[in-house]
Formats: sequence, C-alpha cells, structure tokens
Amino acid sequence: MLLEDILVIDFSQFLSGPSAALRLADMGAQVIKIEKPGTGDICRQLYVSDVMIERESTIFHAINRNKQSYVADLKEAGDLEKVKKLIAKADVVMHNFRPGVMERIGLDYESVKAINPGIVYAELNGFGHEGPWRDLPGQDLLLQAASGLTWLSNNNNENPTPMGVAVADILAGTHIAQGVLAALFKKSVSGKGALVQVSMFESVLDFQFEVLTCYYNDGKQLPVRSSVNNGHAYVSAPYGIYKTNDSYIALAMGNILVLGELLGCEPLKQYFDRAGWFDRRDEIKQVIADHLISNTAVHWLAILEKADIWCAPVMDYDRLMTEEAYQVLNMELTVKTSNGLSVKTTRCPIRIDGELLSSCKGAPLLGEDNEGIDRLFGLSD
Repeated sequence: MLLEDILVIDFSQFLSGPSAALRLADMGAQVIKIEKPGTGDICRQLYVSDVMIERESTIFHAINRNKQSYVADLKEAGDLEKVKKLIAKADVVMHNFRPGVMERIGLDYESVKAINPGIVYAELNGFGHEGPWRDLPGQDLLLQAASGLTWLSNNNNENPTPMGVAVADILAGTHIAQGVLAALFKKSVSGKGALVQVSMFESVLDFQFEVLTCYYNDGKQLPVRSSVNNGHAYVSAPYGIYKTNDSYIALAMGNILVLGELLGCEPLKQYFDRAGWFDRRDEIKQVIADHLISNTAVHWLAILEKADIWCAPVMDYDRLMTEEAYQVLNMELTVKTSNGLSVKTTRCPIRIDGELLSSCKGAPLLGEDNEGIDRLFGLSD
C-alpha cells in the first residue's frame, strides 16, 4: 500500500477528479468523498447505458470503488466546520469545480492552506482559470471539439469525429494524480505542500503533442486526414484499418514493396518511391483495401505476422474476452458493495514489484461512512 496513511478529501464529481482519486485509492490512500445531501455526486445518476447498479449508474460504481462517502451540506455552518476539521488532518484536498466555486464556499487554496499549511491542494477544471472560456462547462465532448482533437479521427471526407471514450476526463484525472504524487514527494522532502492545477483543455492539448508539434513547426499547415482508411493524419500508407471478407485488420507502418510481395498484390510494386508513400497514400491504401477484401483476416494475418509485419486483428469485446492474451492479464476485478452486491469492473493497470494493486471494496452508498468518519476523526458533537 504505497500511499498508506495518506488521507485524501475529495470534493470532485463526474469523471475527471474521481478518476484521479480512484488511482490514489488504488495505491492505498484513504479517500473520503464529500457528497451533497440527497443527490450526492451527480455521477450517481449519469447514465451511459440502461444498466443500473443499486439504482445508480454503472460508471459511478466503476470510478468510485474503494472510497468512503461522507455527506455534508457545505452551506450549513455545522457541516462545513466538520469538513474543515477533516481538512486539518488531510494530506490532499481535491476538487473539480468551475473557478470561483470553492472561493464562495471558503475552501479555496488560501483558505485551506490557513487550516493546514502542509496541504497538497489539487484543483481540476475545464478550460483553466484565465481567458474567455474559463467559465465554460468542462464536459468531455465539448473539450474534444474545442481542442481540435475531433479533426484527427475518421476519413478526410467525413465529419469531425470524437473518440468513443471520455478521453479528456480520464487524461486530466491522470495528470492531476501525477501532480499530486509529485507534490506528496516534495512534501516528504521539504515538508511543504503545494497547489496542483490541471485543466481538461490543457490535458487534451498535451494529448496531441505529436501533431501540434508538427503544426507549430510546419508553417502551421493543418493536419490532413487521409481519405481512405485514415489512422493518423501524419503517417503514410499503409497505416489504417482494412476490411477483409469476414472482419477487419489493422496495418501500422510498413514497407509498401514488401507488403506487395507478401500479399501477392502486384499493383503495390509500382510504388517504389518511398517518398511518395505519404503523398500518394490514398491511392496506395485503396489498392491495399481492394486486395484485402478478397480473403479472410486469419489468412492475411498468418502471412503478415510470420513476416514480422506490424498488424493486428480488430476485435470487439466479445472476441477480446476469449483471447488468452487478455485473460492472462487478470484485468477484471470483482468488488462488493456494502449491500453485498458484486460488481465486475477493471483493476488498476499498475503493478509494483510484480504485484497487482487491487481492493474488493465497491463504491459506497451515499453517506454510508458518516458515522464511522465522525467517530474516527472526532467530528461528533
């Protein structure tokens, strides 16, 4: 338990902040989730499918396992005072409210630092603390759209396309967790806390460092998606996903002439000029696509894998679950709620000294830990 004895007071909701707190909990920290009376974290009712667990959303249970829930009305003086007593004993305070919210409550960094000078205070928001977008909602799809990310997926003649996961939320949560860990290390050396700040906007821009660096240094030429089987705006043929006569395969970087020989595709052999593999990528990809449709994915992969060509089958979850390569990872984690309900989710992907970081504790019921926390920290009247 790497963060044993580290106490995290987490005010965050939805995905970004709670995903960071989840990672700290996976590493052994005690995470107390401060929730609003009645409704709690809005994510409890954020349905991404028609699947519910204990009348709450599956995503809440996935991202809030291994935490404690403490209900407090921060507009009520008595509850606020209890929370301040918790903060006085904490190592980390986290939130992901819009700029100004914690100041109005009286729990901004300077106020919390006055209560606990050694605190590591982590705040995460949508678009940062400055500029005309500072008060815009930090919602994942909006961040993907505003950051330019949606212009990198799909083919050139198709609409801008978002990624199918909440990438801005999860990246920002990863970055804030990294900042907290660095600040905790600094505190262990110097005894001084720190203010850690991350915006989802900056996180999703950093996610694009590769293509943005090209843009900065290429006369600000916009990335151009290939029109055929686009996989990366800055990578030449054959990079992309191709349909076979029964499923799909992915081809990464590769030598076009070698591919032509291995696949028995004579038209590819005319592209002997390596410099043209990018400029003529659409026509090259179309030649490959027209050829691969003639046989099965297993047939082509058997040829390509034997020759050490970078390729892979394209799987859905049903097929992935049957693969030994997936099964040996033990990625599935079963946790139990306090009501005894078993929930299967994914485990922390980090291993330490070969050991998995796991816990069987499920997401808490709203306020289920109030009595125990009041008693443990002497908060009762």
